[in-house]
Amino acid sequence: MREWVRGAALGMLAALILTAAISFLIPRTVRESSAPEAGENSSPEDREVRTAALTFDDGPHPVWTPLLLDGLKERGVKATFFLMGENIPGNEEIVERMVREGHLVGNHSYRHEQLTQEGLEQVCQSFEKTGQMIEEIAGIRPEYARPPYGDWNEELECRTELTTVLWDVDSLDWSDKDRRRITDKVCREIEDGDIVLMHDIFQSSQEAALDIIDRLSADGWQFVTADELTVD
Repeated sequence: MREWVRGAALGMLAALILTAAISFLIPRTVRESSAPEAGENSSPEDREVRTAALTFDDGPHPVWTPLLLDGLKERGVKATFFLMGENIPGNEEIVERMVREGHLVGNHSYRHEQLTQEGLEQVCQSFEKTGQMIEEIAGIRPEYARPPYGDWNEELECRTELTTVLWDVDSLDWSDKDRRRITDKVCREIEDGDIVLMHDIFQSSQEAALDIIDRLSADGWQFVTADELTVD
């Protein structure tokens, strides 16, 4: 009799232990299976979509601009190029390619001069000449302009009838030609809706631009042309 009682007690104890283990393990298993692994990226639907425009001045450059265009095409990214008239001759195919591949082409005047120190008529002629060159090559007349050095005033804007595009983030890639530092600076300073100033006439800038795209795209950023953002 004592053996039967002892066996029954042991059986009840085992059942209690099993029940407690099941009640503990089932919810834990559910939590672990539904939660992402440590370090696992969130789904695209969970990410906040932020937008920026990469803009490039002073081109086209016969070497670095085509390499930049290759990288942009590979990544499915559209950018904005403000072309300088004196750099267009001999690079007409690059200009045509920019338009063909969906990039926004803008006017950066004919030479890199401080426009407010030039005569009004000379400034207008400079933009007019560059605009005509682009139109003859690519069949489009630029509607957007970026004055060299950002040197501009309302009178110039009224006379040229171009929409001025300045910038929010200056990469300073013309000064610091270190690819990593350029990339880090832009990625550190950029905010949603920003326009980034870069140049397509330096190897370090071309490489940094693609690094910036890769780094920010992995964090949910999207890149658009400058006309898709609000331009003051």
